[in-house]
Amino acid sequence: MCIFCFPTSSVIPLHDHPGMTVFSKVLYGSLHVRAYDWVEPAQESKGPNYFPVRLAKLAVDKVLTAPCGTSVLYPRNGGNLHYFTAVTPCAVLDILTPPYREDAGRKCTYYRDYPYTAFATGNGIKIEDGKEEEYAWLAETEPDNLYMRPGNYTGPTIQV
Repeated sequence: MCIFCFPTSSVIPLHDHPGMTVFSKVLYGSLHVRAYDWVEPAQESKGPNYFPVRLAKLAVDKVLTAPCGTSVLYPRNGGNLHYFTAVTPCAVLDILTPPYREDAGRKCTYYRDYPYTAFATGNGIKIEDGKEEEYAWLAETEPDNLYMRPGNYTGPTIQV
């Protein structure tokens, strides 16, 4: 469980929650959420310099303003691959279950998204005409200049 406090225009880059369910609640302010789900069966292609990309479908692209409902991201749907951009100063409560744990295959991976049309020509993958904006190619990446300052909580620690 964590609370992310965002100054205006700050971003948590596109990332995943493998095998996890995430409950998110905007506590105050406004937050833009853009989220994807993998297209199944997996559709892969090659990007520039032959790096692999995988097709994802847009699940969410909206601004959440408190007070609003709780968002739920499931392991395979609901926008498990997402990024946040603060529209105003805001805070988000996240509950992740189970938590990240690399040795159990739950490592956070960061991605860069490319428009469907960037790699669609000649790969044999077809989607319905007029729906191209609902799809993107995702490539694994390392985040640029990602810094998350830990809180200064000094209260009791609860172990579960």
